[in-house]
Amino acid sequence: MAKMIDREGWAVNERWQGEIEGTSLDAGISLIFNDFDEVGGGPRLHRHPYAETFVIRRGRALFTVGEETIEATAGEILVAPANIPHKFENLGPGPLETVDIHESPEFITEWLE
Repeated sequence: MAKMIDREGWAVNERWQGEIEGTSLDAGISLIFNDFDEVGGGPRLHRHPYAETFVIRRGRALFTVGEETIEATAGEILVAPANIPHKFENLGPGPLETVDIHESPEFITEWLE
């Protein structure tokens, strides 16, 4: 049977922002919806025991994945491999929107900074 969650079930406000773990959907992935207005905004360095895929919906981001620094823009997709430290920040101008796909039914994050 299909499962659906209304926006109120994952969004924290009227913006494209929030998260949902796959366990609530009987799914093998979890999702984070980011909306960073401020230049420089983004998650600090961390890693997961699974790959994380980033879909850049709007804006520009500077990703650090291991020793690599990668600039990504709207429409691009980037994958951070399992166990590799990563972070990203909004390069501006304007907001950055991403959908972060975690290859796990629950979030497992080790914060490194």
